[in-house]
Amino acid sequence: MKTATVIGAGFGGIATALRLRAKGYDVTLIDRCERVGGRAQVFQRDGYRHDAGPTVLTAPFLFTELFELFHRQIEQYVEIVPLDLWYRFEFPDGTRFDYGGDVQDTLAEIARFSPKDQDGYLGLLEKSRQIYELGFEQLASRPFHSFASMAAQIPKMLSLGSYRTVWQLVAQYLTDWRLRRAFSVQPLLVGGNPYDTTSIYNLIHFLERKHGVHFAMGGTGALVDGLERLMREVGIKIRLNETVTKIHVACDEVTGVTTDNLNFLDTDVVVSNADPAHLYDKLLPKQHSKLSARLKSKYADKSMGLYVLFFGTEGKFPEVAHHTIWLGQQYKNLLNDIFHKKVLSQDISIYLHRPTATDESFAPSGHDSFYALVPVPNLEADIDWNVEGKAMRDRVVAALDRTILPGLSETIRSDFWMTPADFEQNYLSPAGAGFSISPHFTQSAWFRFHNRAEGPKNLFLVGAGTHPGAGLPGVLSSAKVVDSLVPSAGGFADSAQPLRVAE
Repeated sequence: MKTATVIGAGFGGIATALRLRAKGYDVTLIDRCERVGGRAQVFQRDGYRHDAGPTVLTAPFLFTELFELFHRQIEQYVEIVPLDLWYRFEFPDGTRFDYGGDVQDTLAEIARFSPKDQDGYLGLLEKSRQIYELGFEQLASRPFHSFASMAAQIPKMLSLGSYRTVWQLVAQYLTDWRLRRAFSVQPLLVGGNPYDTTSIYNLIHFLERKHGVHFAMGGTGALVDGLERLMREVGIKIRLNETVTKIHVACDEVTGVTTDNLNFLDTDVVVSNADPAHLYDKLLPKQHSKLSARLKSKYADKSMGLYVLFFGTEGKFPEVAHHTIWLGQQYKNLLNDIFHKKVLSQDISIYLHRPTATDESFAPSGHDSFYALVPVPNLEADIDWNVEGKAMRDRVVAALDRTILPGLSETIRSDFWMTPADFEQNYLSPAGAGFSISPHFTQSAWFRFHNRAEGPKNLFLVGAGTHPGAGLPGVLSSAKVVDSLVPSAGGFADSAQPLRVAE
């Protein structure tokens, strides 16, 4: 049986491990964390549970596909429920915009702010549909390893205005400043600045509209648990608390990997779910990587960093939605500070996750569980997070206390935080970037890190830094790209029972 080694058990690595197992490979999945999931770790503190990674599930069919590879039903492993209210936007002027439901619900909400923008929204939605059908349905699962493959798509991309930024596209259709902000934040979900990110990423808007926003009962960690159970059932070997430190190459082919405990694994195929810059800088001998990969690793613009405050509350806040985007006074200036000036702004915006709005198991009875995510500069900025971590905690608590979580400073319990320094240490993310490299036009498709390595023949890449990009739909689609590139090893003989006890 041919062997495949997957480095990193994020969603891209998990999806690839399953797809290669379905193709008949003997698969080993290695990760440095205590559990699978990559950044989707789970923290337990004093009865409060917190998802540490992604909390918004869109395009759930991409997960369903992974179970169907082995004739399983996802419902037997995890319960995924649709949310009626996708996001609540809290604006600095005290107004609120609820986004979710059907188109008529959205138009009714828009009318409260700017009735004339109703027609504009329908125009934006139609443009987003066109972008989605090209950018996601046609291109997200296709490899872009030659410039010719991208050049063939340029006329279509230009016709859709891909040279415009997301902000420029949204501003073309909407006039109210609050609506413009609400409908341009999507790039931040994948690490991009709306003022820099190509409008191709506006496909996220239609993807949400077409497939909805969902939540896994028990959290994203429960989804990871379901995927781990599936992997073990079909015989994928899982090695945790182990870090790959070197990829070995001979005759332009990978021959194996070495881990930090000096274990050597020989293998026929290697798939890296590590950050591509880390792969090319630290794992692969430089003489075996192409100049294009080395240049990207050195010069590509990295995404912003993330500060995440986890906390519980004594007492509940039933008026707070499951997903809230709390916007500060500044928007463009704040993004400029984060992405360009790389300074810690005095203003902040917050994504607030309250899973207890849907699943009360996240906290003790009568309590709530939260995390507050704040976009911040990555570690290329001169910020001492040993000092600023506590200061940012106090700023977040004060901001929420005076607005949507009154009394928080007295009721907050069991709080702790992660900074970009933790992302660098825990996940080997260069510069502590939250989403690998930014999604500019010149860092998308062929310009992004290729899924077939710019190096040895049997090395492949998945994850946020590769095509098509960050976010759960992106990294799951990157696994589909690799699936199309790796030859079959004979196929998987399915069984309802585990093939063997996986490590």
